[in-house]
Amino acid sequence: MKPDDFLAQVTDQYARHVNPYQARLMAFAGFGVEVEAEGCYVTDHEGRKFLDCLGGFGVFALGHRHPKVVEAVKRQLEAMPMSCKTFFNSRQAELAERLAQVAPKGLEFTFFSNSGAEAVEAAMKMAKIATGRAGFVSTTGGYHGKTLGALSVTGRDKYRSPAQPLLAGVEFVPYGDAGAAEAAMGEGVAAFIVEPVQGEGGVQIPPPGYLAELRRVCDKVGALLIVDEVQTGVGRTGRMFGSEHDGVMPDLMPLAKALGGGVMPIGATMGTEAVWQGVFGQNPLMHTSTFGGNQLACAAAIATLDIVREEGLVERSAHVGALFLAALKEALAGQELVAEVRGKGLLIGIEFAVDEIGELIVALALKRGLIVAYTLNNPRVIRIEPPLVITEEQARWAVQTVAEAVTETTEMVASLT
Repeated sequence: MKPDDFLAQVTDQYARHVNPYQARLMAFAGFGVEVEAEGCYVTDHEGRKFLDCLGGFGVFALGHRHPKVVEAVKRQLEAMPMSCKTFFNSRQAELAERLAQVAPKGLEFTFFSNSGAEAVEAAMKMAKIATGRAGFVSTTGGYHGKTLGALSVTGRDKYRSPAQPLLAGVEFVPYGDAGAAEAAMGEGVAAFIVEPVQGEGGVQIPPPGYLAELRRVCDKVGALLIVDEVQTGVGRTGRMFGSEHDGVMPDLMPLAKALGGGVMPIGATMGTEAVWQGVFGQNPLMHTSTFGGNQLACAAAIATLDIVREEGLVERSAHVGALFLAALKEALAGQELVAEVRGKGLLIGIEFAVDEIGELIVALALKRGLIVAYTLNNPRVIRIEPPLVITEEQARWAVQTVAEAVTETTEMVASLT
């Protein structure tokens, strides 16, 4: 089939059976059909290669199809792909132990699910059961998922309002403001939920010590601290987990995205012995998942942890991320449309001074062979979130490409005024 015919077929299938409104949006933006990927590159239906600096919103920390993860999954597939849920699952046991070894001290237990939203839902449910309380405090601009519970603590009305009423007893405070957090925390609050760096909020970085202050506030009122590491975990910010920048141990820590090595979906909710006692002490089946902890996903995650250690990807994230950030700041200095460039590790945001500019930059970067995207809760910001295996040379090319896209956009805007 000719490339244009293939694109037309897939677009039509989307329009008739997936989401006609999404199909219309993607077609207008000029997106093609992804057909294969390897390392830091994605190839479309016309054979064009794109440098992936979005990385599936954090999924492809190891790049696409890392051979060691693929091989681990193939081996597991030949033995037993899914658990029958009757016997002990050795892969799940091994992965849980491995996570306890690398997580902040005190997070000894893990419940496995299939996605970040599921991991957050589990954390919220556990917080309510363990504390006997119902309320939550979250942050404006925070993003924790779009299922009903996770959406209830996601801080953007655009996604919340159409699904109201959501969970009652949820209050939002400004991100990075420990004083506002303390003022909102009362005896009816089960947990404060927060991201170490707000991803969808526009790569917002809190002041040093923010998480430590939240830890103090939660301890003061007897609430739990949920640190959502779905996007920041597994090396993304230059530490294995984002909470490590403040030396903080959460009570509950949802994980997903990068944990599956870009090959298998997996979610995980880590917690302390006290939380597990409160949730599972009287009923070991208080929370369950049919596919959670399946052998295929666990094999992928075990291989992922091996690769992160063997290839020094946490350290690489810090090193290449610092170079990437500095180069972007230099290349975009003086650009009137650019308000700020900020980041931590290989999670970088470019904020623009004008609405809807981010969408145009994304399209122009794609035209040049670079994949980036704006952040869901702050469309003024485009996110740079490449695989942790990106080379310095690839990073330099990405910086040049972004700079060219910004310059072209500036010229287009000037021509209209």
